Amino acid sequence: MDASETLRMAGRSIRSHKLRSALTVIGVVIGIASVVTFASVGASVEADIVSEVGSSSASNVYVLPTPAGDDDDGGPGFGGVSQPVFTEHDIDQLENTQGVRQVLPRGNVRTSAITHANDTVSRNQITATTPASFPQDAIVDGRSFRPGAEEAVVSRSARQAFEENLSVGDRLSIESEDGNETTVDVVGVVNRTAGQLPFASFAGQPRFYVPTDPFYERTLESPAVGASQRAYPQLTVVADPARVSTVKGSVQSYLAGSDAAELKPESVELTAQTSGDFVEEIQEIVGQVTRFVTAIAVIALVVAAIGIANIMLVSVAERTREIGIMKAVGARNRDVMGLFLAEATILGAVGAVVGLPLGIAVSYGATIYAEVAFTPAYGWFAIAVAVGILVGVVAGLYPAWRAARVDPIDALRYE
Repeated sequence: MDASETLRMAGRSIRSHKLRSALTVIGVVIGIASVVTFASVGASVEADIVSEVGSSSASNVYVLPTPAGDDDDGGPGFGGVSQPVFTEHDIDQLENTQGVRQVLPRGNVRTSAITHANDTVSRNQITATTPASFPQDAIVDGRSFRPGAEEAVVSRSARQAFEENLSVGDRLSIESEDGNETTVDVVGVVNRTAGQLPFASFAGQPRFYVPTDPFYERTLESPAVGASQRAYPQLTVVADPARVSTVKGSVQSYLAGSDAAELKPESVELTAQTSGDFVEEIQEIVGQVTRFVTAIAVIALVVAAIGIANIMLVSVAERTREIGIMKAVGARNRDVMGLFLAEATILGAVGAVVGLPLGIAVSYGATIYAEVAFTPAYGWFAIAVAVGILVGVVAGLYPAWRAARVDPIDALRYE
């Protein structure tokens, strides 16, 4: 019996039990669609993060204290601590490093409340930094604050933090932890900052920025200078784009003999990390999550394989007499086995063909909802289709073997 005849007979058998075949295929469809959806959403999120970091902070080197031993394999970590250790002397030395364009300090201002138009919010982060932290293309309204002025710049989400929307020209009352109040003018609205760590949830959390002078008061005695200076928990070194790797190495070398090296606790180590370092970790994390949820989706394929095997075993029992007739007219064991294996394979292939576009459609809708660009995971598409067909083949092996083993004489007597 040639291949075309085998496929024709297999298709006829499937069509004769449309409802049963459709229910069997549904398991494969769900499994394939789930795998494609999770893989595509993971790829889309990863691509969006990498694109965002590459376009906004590719030339930044982030200098911050991290918990010692935070990463077992020695790689960079995200566990930055708010320990102020970098003095103004460290900033001056880093600014004189070859290939460095500017150094942006960042520190947290301790506040208990922020008030606008008699509406008070608390537990919002106020960051002290310099005007250079706001590149012109990041300012969506107004301007940057001036050093030494009682002015503030806010993120776009901070405009909706109060009952009455905040806008340029409005005034904010900042109450410090010791009860003192300072009134500042809102002079600008920004969508990002140059010194911002990659992957910070900038859009969602209201953020307020003030100049280090006069608002930032955290000081430490500089070992190198022997005098009290402002000390910051994080510095961002903006490097020449062509020399980022070199600058990172120079910064890491300097840190070993810096003020921060003497001021930091023993439980903290100083690290210089580029956007590329963060990207590698994010890619690894997103990849692990994608693999995990995709593995869960594979369970649906296992269930589908059991369903196909079950329906094929039922089919063998129902068609015992038919098998006997086929063998009586000259069909060989391999012909019978090929027929039932073809039926199982067709069921798996149909499930893959239907599940693939369904998974693409669902993942596309998910990326629109998440507001990220859709990035197809073509490799996973091929794997999903191959696995769907393989499920049919594997699930049909035993039923096909059992059909081939049927004794023709017993089969002809079967009622």
